Amino acid sequence: MNSNERTMIAMSHSEPDRVPLFLSLTHYGARELQISVKEYFSKPENVVTAQLRMKDKYNNDCVFPFFYSAIEVEAFGGEVIFLDEGPPNSGEPLIKSIEDIRKLEVPKIEDSKCLRQILDVTKMLKERVGDSTPIIGVVISPFALPIMQLGFEKYLEVLYFRQDYFEELMLINKKFCIMWANAQLEAGATAICYSNPLASPTILEKEKYMSAGYNVDKQTLANIKGSTAIHLASGIALPVIEEIISTGVAGIGFSAKDDLEEIKKAAQNKICLIGNLNALEMVNWNSQKVEAEIKNVIAKAGRGGGLILSDNHGEIPWQVPEDVLFEISETVQRFGTYPLKWV
Repeated sequence: MNSNERTMIAMSHSEPDRVPLFLSLTHYGARELQISVKEYFSKPENVVTAQLRMKDKYNNDCVFPFFYSAIEVEAFGGEVIFLDEGPPNSGEPLIKSIEDIRKLEVPKIEDSKCLRQILDVTKMLKERVGDSTPIIGVVISPFALPIMQLGFEKYLEVLYFRQDYFEELMLINKKFCIMWANAQLEAGATAICYSNPLASPTILEKEKYMSAGYNVDKQTLANIKGSTAIHLASGIALPVIEEIISTGVAGIGFSAKDDLEEIKKAAQNKICLIGNLNALEMVNWNSQKVEAEIKNVIAKAGRGGGLILSDNHGEIPWQVPEDVLFEISETVQRFGTYPLKWV
């Protein structure tokens, strides 16, 4: 059974040969190639080489053309700050005043070198893996992107007190998000990871998300022409899982802080769970901790399929030792094979 078959069966709430493993190895590819993060993302060939190498090295069931979240504000003309051993971050907000929202224009993909590079990676990965391995594209929810466009404090002002500007910004961001997601699908992405940490009450109270962000997400997702999964970037998912299910997404990233048994009940035969290993804590994991964490999530959420084992944040930190990733892979091979006779 190849990775794509394994994943599709799990997402259809049946049991494949084993639980799929999606390690979010993004900037970690720079460590794999022993080059700087900035150099790594400077050439599509670097990303392709690292993704394919890490897929085989860790028995990973997916590949990521994704570069870094700040690439979307980079496409709008924003600043990106590269770090030596971490993901690139957005710099000074590109929207200096709330009134400048009315000057914002949707970037054209063909005019954006950074976006074109991701499409190049996607196409090259598709040529190499075909339909054997899921290729995961990534977009930021129009509702979450303003955190980088405006800065969180200014965005909260818009969100709570400047409804006219909020609506204008959402129109621009929805148009961009839909266009960017569909471009990745056309280039060969199997599915789109739709990132929205603001959908989780860890970041924003549920009432505000439902009154302001939910319809933005629902409208945007309805116009993406392929399979989608929403990721809450380590935020808890259980309090909003029913609402997320109603958007029509096929999967949901859930947190290490979610109650495993309760979220499995809520998701059963409705949505695939993707998670929930704590990537930040992986830095200090040993063999015993790896085994305990993986056995726990598989035992409580793996029966009947509907589970993809992954980290809960969306990227593996540079500082996580390779030995830990090997241990995770080997432990999934040992304890993730169906039927789960050891449970």
